[in-house]
Amino acid sequence: MRAKLPPRAELLEHYRVTDRSHPRVRMNFITSLDGAATVDGLSGGLGNADDKLVFDTLRLLTDVILVGAGTVRAEGYGAIQFSADDAAWRVQAGLAAQPPLAVLSGRLALDPAHPLFTEAATRPIVLTHGASPAGRRAALAEVADVIVCGDEQVDPRRVVVALAERGLPQILCEGGPHLFASLIAADCVDELCLSLSPVLEGGLAGRIAIGATAATRAMELGHVLRAGDMLFLRYARRQS
Repeated sequence: MRAKLPPRAELLEHYRVTDRSHPRVRMNFITSLDGAATVDGLSGGLGNADDKLVFDTLRLLTDVILVGAGTVRAEGYGAIQFSADDAAWRVQAGLAAQPPLAVLSGRLALDPAHPLFTEAATRPIVLTHGASPAGRRAALAEVADVIVCGDEQVDPRRVVVALAERGLPQILCEGGPHLFASLIAADCVDELCLSLSPVLEGGLAGRIAIGATAATRAMELGHVLRAGDMLFLRYARRQS
């Protein structure tokens, strides 16, 4: 018999964070068996309906969705808006009906007329640094809350603090690889939810984390879920 994901209520329990009082950065990625993060440049080519269900479950449980500007452009991000039923579930669970999207960008090469700003259910957030173009900061401030988190470059630690101070301590980061690597280097990653796709990709596809600074962070396995030949792994920071 083909293995299936558990029912939605049980799946939510598998990914629920017990203590929401402290900031927590949860990464969500998918990879092939040989470590490729994309197919033809996009992560969607590795996923299926089961991966989409886990993806949506993680979004349902978060305070804010964090993503790098490069991933917004590459993956075609638009406005994020939950259905009325999901919004009602979040409110009943003590969460805001709609989580904001927080976009991290140093160059601010973002169009204020993009649907992720103009059609957002909740005002988006843009995280940048003090040396970013002032004109672009002003233009984006018309459609988003712009927060400076660093002088010459974005400081991941200040990003986490800034979001927590806005009442958004539970952070779901959906990439991309350079943002993931910077969070690892800054020791800001508390959890990795990894979908393991049953394919071999080869080629020149990159990893889920790409950065100039290597940093080893010990993690411990929280659970393994299976749907067909797809595995869903949840790792958390190893407690010393």
